[in-house]
Amino acid sequence: MPELPELDQIVHGQLRLAVLSILSAVAKADFTFLRDCTGSTDGNISAHLLKLEQAGYVAVEKSFVKRKPTSTYQITSAGRTALANYIRNLKKLLGADFNRSK
Repeated sequence: MPELPELDQIVHGQLRLAVLSILSAVAKADFTFLRDCTGSTDGNISAHLLKLEQAGYVAVEKSFVKRKPTSTYQITSAGRTALANYIRNLKKLLGADFNRSK
């Protein structure tokens, strides 16, 4: 039996995968944009963004816009690599699953 590829558990979370996918398609995105795109709550998206930041998959820039705090997120090169590896391993996993069922 072939060895099954491992999926990065940081990327594997549905909301984290969505955030990385969004950030891979834009230069930067603010907190509100990510929250609204994912349909998440402030607390939920915040916890997942922190996990991605701690893993080094996203970078955050905090600033003030008209005296209001703003957080802007950007995918890092490590995040792009993790997302690409996740997609590649998922494809391998799906291919292995389909091959067994034939």
